[in-house]
Amino acid sequence: MYHNSSQKKFWTYDKEETLDKLRLEANQKFCSKALSSGKPGINESTLLNEQEEKVLFKHYEKRLLDFCAVFKPVMPKSVVGTACMYFRRFYLNNSLMEYHPRTIMLTCAYLSCKVDEFNVSSTQFVGNLQESPAGQERAVDQILEYELLLIQQLNFHLVVHNPYRPLEGFLIDLKTRYPLLENPEMLRKSAEDFLNRATMTDAGLLFSPSQIALTAVLNSAARAGLKMDVYLNECMGLKEDKETLSKMYESMRRMTSLVKAYELPKAEEVSICKQKLERIYAEFATNLKRKHGYEDDDHIVKRQMVADEEWTDDDLDAL
Repeated sequence: MYHNSSQKKFWTYDKEETLDKLRLEANQKFCSKALSSGKPGINESTLLNEQEEKVLFKHYEKRLLDFCAVFKPVMPKSVVGTACMYFRRFYLNNSLMEYHPRTIMLTCAYLSCKVDEFNVSSTQFVGNLQESPAGQERAVDQILEYELLLIQQLNFHLVVHNPYRPLEGFLIDLKTRYPLLENPEMLRKSAEDFLNRATMTDAGLLFSPSQIALTAVLNSAARAGLKMDVYLNECMGLKEDKETLSKMYESMRRMTSLVKAYELPKAEEVSICKQKLERIYAEFATNLKRKHGYEDDDHIVKRQMVADEEWTDDDLDAL
């Protein structure tokens, strides 16, 4: 299904440089508009550059994952993967300075619940925010206000193919056709960890779900000291197709490098960038209600996921 999908046709790119170019263009487009607005408090030094936007993107993507991780009822992995893909797609063509990531991330999570048929009402959804009833009602209003914008910016391509189902398929295939591996289930945890880490990279915008899942399996096997050459050559019929096998290995190397290179930004970097972001929204106060997003929340998730990182936007000091 992936090969006939909108994801393959419109949202899968050939190289990382293409994605970097799109993000740079989105940043420059907003900066040009902001500088030409004539606002006295706006100049090049007050705006976020491309690197600073990357810092904030990583920060809020991690916050999105934390929110999904403690969501009640338990959120399926496919819903989480879809939410993260929406978040990445949205900010390929939009600047964080234009639409606040705090609201966009919640809208992505809410829309992914609906698209993947994880049936939670808007009231249940915002019930996962540690807020007063009035605060939860404001959150619903903000999310519903942004929902159509998000759908439009995704070009109405809402079905996302995640690597979780292909992973299950590969594990079943190993059990069925690869007797050299006595217990394929031993690969599951490490493979799932790889998929979770890949979610926070551009892997989903560069490779097919089956490529990501296979890389996760082979990475897990390599960590366990197992060789899978026979599986690739014999079971997958690639022994005589050297070109395809070579391309596959190259994709796996690129993907593994992406995952290994990923690092969360330092807290001091995030703090500086968030201060700049808030000043930008303050300067554009005439349109603040729509663009600033859900800013009055005190708590996004109910318990801390990472002890040394706070989910805070100034007053957001507890999880």
